[in-house]
Amino acid sequence: MSQQPQPASPGHSSEFETVDPAPLAPETTVPELEARLFNTSLSMFQRYRALFSLRHEGSEEAIRVIARAMFEDESALVRHEAAYVLGQLQGSKAIPHLVRQLQEDPSPMVRHEAAEALGNMWDATDKVIPVLERAKRDDPAREVRESCEVALDNIAYLKDPTQFD
Repeated sequence: MSQQPQPASPGHSSEFETVDPAPLAPETTVPELEARLFNTSLSMFQRYRALFSLRHEGSEEAIRVIARAMFEDESALVRHEAAYVLGQLQGSKAIPHLVRQLQEDPSPMVRHEAAEALGNMWDATDKVIPVLERAKRDDPAREVRESCEVALDNIAYLKDPTQFD
């Protein structure tokens, strides 16, 4: 699924129907992108390029690297964006990583994004709904509880949009 880097221009459109904060990185292999992502001497922009390139790559190996960033990176911003891109991938392989992040990350900003990402996993509701309901009830941060509510509503909407007419 590799592609040539996008030109550096404002508003980098992606196949995920989003405007990404950074174009794809020049590196094309998962090990090269992993090295860039975890190189803390690079700017956040340069590291984001690797993160969004890994999302674009989308392989199981890329998901493993993104999940590693969710748990190992000291930057709450990188952990947040890693949860975001895993939610965009909507793959069941991301669910255990997002659940762990929702339950364990010290940053409410990261837990909020993990909850919203889980709300995109509408085809795995038996795994996701109980976790979101528990966090909606028990998380100490209001923004996380509200994000769980939004995620649950999104799952319901994706399953049957007519109930929200």
